[in-house]
Amino acid sequence: MLDILAAAGTAAAQPPVWLQILPWIAIFAVFWFLMIRPQLRQQKAHREKVEGLKKGDEVVTAGGLVGKITKVEEQFVELELAKGMKVRAVKQTIGDVLNAKPAKPAND
Repeated sequence: MLDILAAAGTAAAQPPVWLQILPWIAIFAVFWFLMIRPQLRQQKAHREKVEGLKKGDEVVTAGGLVGKITKVEEQFVELELAKGMKVRAVKQTIGDVLNAKPAKPAND
């Protein structure tokens, strides 16, 4: 009889299952908003930048090479690093477009 009462007392002391899961949901939410979501935004911005490459854009590759695009293909771009020196690069390795049109200054 005493064993039954002891078992009933320990079962009543356990918190509900949703209270045990709640901290894990909170941790996932923090990771989503502080790590995963910003990274997805950066990937989307890079993808849009790469898709918008055109002839004449001055770009920087992931390796640090600066050049002007002379030809755009499906997966590759041809860069002119110096006069007469052309190389092919994978489009996804383009890190940044240097001659992006800046917004007009407010006082103009």
